[in-house]
Amino acid sequence: MSEFLLYYRRPDPTTWVYMSSFLTIGLFFVFRRFWSIRNLDIVLLILLAPGLLMVNEGYRRQTRLARLASAEISAAANAIPIEAEVAPEEAAPAELPPTDETSSESETSPGSQPVTTEAPAEPESPPAPRELTAEELTKLQESDAYRRAAGLQRTGFITLFGIQFLVLLRMLLDPLMVRRPLLDPNLTTGGLNFLGISLFIFMMANVVASTPEIQQEQGPKLGPGYALINMLPAIPTRPISEAIAGAEPPTMAELTAAEQRRTMIAKIIAILAQSAVLIGILLIGNRHFGNLRAGAGCATLYLLMPYTAQMTGRVDHVVPAALILWAVLMYRKPLIAGLFIGAAAGLLYYPLFLLPLWCSFYWQRGVGRFAGAVLVALTVLMALLAFAGGEPFLTHVQRMFGVLNPNKGPNELTGIWELGWNPIWRLPVIVGYVILSFFFAVWPGQKNLGILISCSAALMVAAQFWHGYGGGLYMSWFLPLLLLTIFRPNLQDRVATKVIDGRSRPTRRSSTALDAA
Repeated sequence: MSEFLLYYRRPDPTTWVYMSSFLTIGLFFVFRRFWSIRNLDIVLLILLAPGLLMVNEGYRRQTRLARLASAEISAAANAIPIEAEVAPEEAAPAELPPTDETSSESETSPGSQPVTTEAPAEPESPPAPRELTAEELTKLQESDAYRRAAGLQRTGFITLFGIQFLVLLRMLLDPLMVRRPLLDPNLTTGGLNFLGISLFIFMMANVVASTPEIQQEQGPKLGPGYALINMLPAIPTRPISEAIAGAEPPTMAELTAAEQRRTMIAKIIAILAQSAVLIGILLIGNRHFGNLRAGAGCATLYLLMPYTAQMTGRVDHVVPAALILWAVLMYRKPLIAGLFIGAAAGLLYYPLFLLPLWCSFYWQRGVGRFAGAVLVALTVLMALLAFAGGEPFLTHVQRMFGVLNPNKGPNELTGIWELGWNPIWRLPVIVGYVILSFFFAVWPGQKNLGILISCSAALMVAAQFWHGYGGGLYMSWFLPLLLLTIFRPNLQDRVATKVIDGRSRPTRRSSTALDAA
């Protein structure tokens, strides 16, 4: 953006946390009712930022240390063959070390050998850092600076898990909160729309202007999931580390044709998915909540979150969130909702654990169409894996459904599980998560749209605790649903038997009035 906005610089993540926190309090804090659930929710949302900052800063320091070590090793390796080319008889005698005068003479004398006394010329650009070997990486990890960076990152993950555990409790208690007073944002609908559109334009411009150098340093790596999605590069909108020794980041022209194509596809998908999230939030607020102002406030708050600013271009974050959100939007159509849930579960298998909850919601009407649509979506995605290549088809299917050994070593996992937590503790967390998933099939007995939203958010929050590849950072999976839960009205009459197939009940008139677009 600096090309068409003079001296524009992307805000520092810490600066953005302060700015967004003040804006969030000013726009959504209920000052007339200080002790309210809305204010507690706003505080929880703000408290998600410090942990995210610590994780990113710790990773940035680790990445910079690794690049510096790699650059030093590469420079030393490139200097060895230059010294080896010097013949023994051409070297200066040991008893007569070269002086400034002799060096000057050797440089000016026509018959002199420059390699005997002249230092190797510095290269025009530093050697490209290479990947560290296992021995070199182990030595780097034993340094004090690297340990401090890892400790900062570990503290950030623990902070994130602590706040997300409180969010999980909030979502589990939400079905018990029957009284939901109308608490609109402290700004008009037009002002919220203007602020949201402005934020969206700047964030999408950051995605478009992101450089390949930044893309190569995104972490943590993707875990099991859909092979075609894992092939796409990450598009982070903030640099992880500075250039080493003045090295310029590569441009798009320096990438191969395949890399350029994948980069453009990833950017387009990220922009479309973020647009789908915002449009879905607005439509849910207008159609299902009967309150466009609440939908605009929810969308603006999503854009204000520091997480959204830092992970705008992460395809594996936002695409499942958009699909789940549109399934909520189309909950009146079990067939369409099933296609969206099936697509989300196929691209990233964690939404598979939403099926007991959603099937229970449609149990009295529409469960057959919903389950059939889920199977169709999964079958289509499995068939497309034939074009993935690289690995056998069955291996791709195995990764698609996450059928892998959960007790992997710390070298294969990332996030908190490589920073001191034994991977064996993932097993009881996974068991507890499966129990929670099937528990929602029977509780609450009568499910409405509000319970469907809050319980789906609870399952996506709980998935962070056993996600072995950066769990805690994938807040986009639950953030839109969490915001909808915060802003939603009482939706007790939105049950499957009253809203599916257009069959009326005594409360049909009031339900239609609230759901009108």
